[in-house]
This record gives sequence, C-alpha cells and structure tokens, in this order.
Amino acid sequence: MTSPSVSVLVVEDEESFIQALSVGLGREGFDVTVARNGAEGIELFESTSPDIVLLDLWLPKRSGLDVCRHIRERSRVPIIMVTAKSSETDTVVGLEVGADDYVTKPFRLSELIARMRAVMRRSGAASEGSTSDEKIVIDNLELDRSRHEVYLDGRKVSLPLKEFELLEKLMASAGRVVTRDAIIDEVWGRDYVGDTKTLDVHVKRLRAKVEADPSKPAKILTVRGVGYKFDLDQAAKTPPRDQTAAGDFTPGAEVNPSKHAGVERSAQA
Repeated sequence: MTSPSVSVLVVEDEESFIQALSVGLGREGFDVTVARNGAEGIELFESTSPDIVLLDLWLPKRSGLDVCRHIRERSRVPIIMVTAKSSETDTVVGLEVGADDYVTKPFRLSELIARMRAVMRRSGAASEGSTSDEKIVIDNLELDRSRHEVYLDGRKVSLPLKEFELLEKLMASAGRVVTRDAIIDEVWGRDYVGDTKTLDVHVKRLRAKVEADPSKPAKILTVRGVGYKFDLDQAAKTPPRDQTAAGDFTPGAEVNPSKHAGVERSAQA
C-alpha cells in the first residue's frame, strides 16, 4: 500500500478514465487530484505541488505537451504520459519535452502503478545525487550538478531532466565508452521497460544543443554496437558554437515531430 502522502495530479478529460483512476489509485493509497483540461492542470500543479503527474496527451484548452513543458521548466516532478495515441512519433515527442515514461490506453492499473513507483524511485535517487556541488568542466562545456545547469561557451543551455542526466553520465565518464545498457540503467533505471530507441533520440537532441555541428559530432561519439563516449580529444578541438543559431538555447522550443518519426536504432545513431 502506497502512503497517503503521495499525491497524484491526474490531467485527463475522459470521465471513464477519471473515474477508474480516481477509484483505483485511491484504493492503493494515493491522494488523487483531477484536472479536466490543460489550463486547469497547470493551475492545479502550481497550487498543489503533486508528487507525480499523470498527463493525457490530447486535452482541451492546453495540450499535454504544453502542460509537460510548463511543468518541466519549473520542476523535476515525475511525469507519465497517459494517452490513446500509440504512434512512435507521439511517444518520442512526449519524452523529449520532459515526460519520464508513458502508458498507452487501454492499460492495466497494475502496470500503471508499477511505472509510477519506478519513476518515483528514480526521481528520488536523482534528487539525492544532486546535492553535490561538484562541477564537470570539459573544454567549453560546463555541467553544474548542484544547480542542475549546463553552460556552453559561458551561455546557459536549457536541458530537460533526462538530457541533463545523460550528459552528466557521459561527461563523468569522459574518455571511456559507456554501454547502452549502463546508460539506460542509470538514467532511466534498471526496471525501465520502454523502447531503447528513447536513448538514441535523447542523444540526438543533446548533440543538437552542445555540438558545433550535430551532423558531425565531436563531443558525444557513437561506438557502434556498444554505446556512446564523450571524447576528450575531439572536444578540445571543437570551435566555439555559433550562438546565433536559431532555437539552440530557447527553453520550451517547439518540437517538430516529423523529423523524429524515422529515428533508427543504435547502429544508426
């Protein structure tokens, strides 16, 4: 039984799911608050400060993606997308704007609760690990663990939680190859059951923000069949990035789903 102190914000507009989630989660000991549109979801998030958010993708007034962006700019609270859309593009976009996991309707309550507990465990571990004031500085890239900030050429780069944790893992292991399994275990958790292509998408997004030329990465290299490596030699040779590049450092920038629909597996990352 989950402690009643664990509060859940359910942002959902379908009454059948609202009723099922309210009853089912209530029986498991969760304290449930319901928002029936995106605008109300943002208001209730600000006023209730929930421990976890269950967020539908398609909502009236404000989309689930807008709500997710708003929350992630302010908080590291776990977010699980709950949606009837099952396409790869919708899933990828949801994860890219900051969701920690997703479930597709219809779903089993037991599966949803297992995922909720998993993302809350991972979030708790990440919070504990962020208390160190250690900084990692490699050439023109600086990562501040205590402040959860990244700077490139002295300019702040806005990174969603998973991109920050991915960069932290790679920079902390700079010069060494980190296997895909090791990255997934540390960033997404050992009990992660989602698509492993999520890692490739996050690497692609991260390269777009920290590489001078994302099509020819010099910092985050792919080691085919194994994983990724933050390359010290190449990073030191990287020229300053063009700070005027459109969208590079814009928090909450729009994501173009079409350009991610064909993300391939690790061999093509």
